Amino acid sequence: MTTECATPLPAVEIERRLRTELPCWHLEDGWLRRTYRTGDWNSTLMVVNAIGHLAEAAWHHPELSVSCGMVAVRLQTCDVGGVTAQDFTLARKIDEVVLWSPSERADTPMPGLGMNPSRIVSTFHV
Repeated sequence: MTTECATPLPAVEIERRLRTELPCWHLEDGWLRRTYRTGDWNSTLMVVNAIGHLAEAAWHHPELSVSCGMVAVRLQTCDVGGVTAQDFTLARKIDEVVLWSPSERADTPMPGLGMNPSRIVSTFHV
């Protein structure tokens, strides 16, 4: 993502978009934030690598805090000193990829490995 045309969104717009587009994210200290609880260290690394790939592809890099059982994400467009539409776009894509899991039904094109998807990632609010 480029920041040439990026402008910080007003706080009221950020709060409205969080309610309607990203209800599991919140605004804190000028950053969009979300924490994902992971099942174990391997799951944590999978989440970090997925977010890293998305961020690099978008050329828009979040700040991550990582521990054995969680990944916390902070998004802000640093070039303009605030949250922009680009941050919302990347946050939606992160949710889409990190929270995706194969169907639990065996007769679908991608039935998965029969493991509980919540073992990989669950979410909570800080």
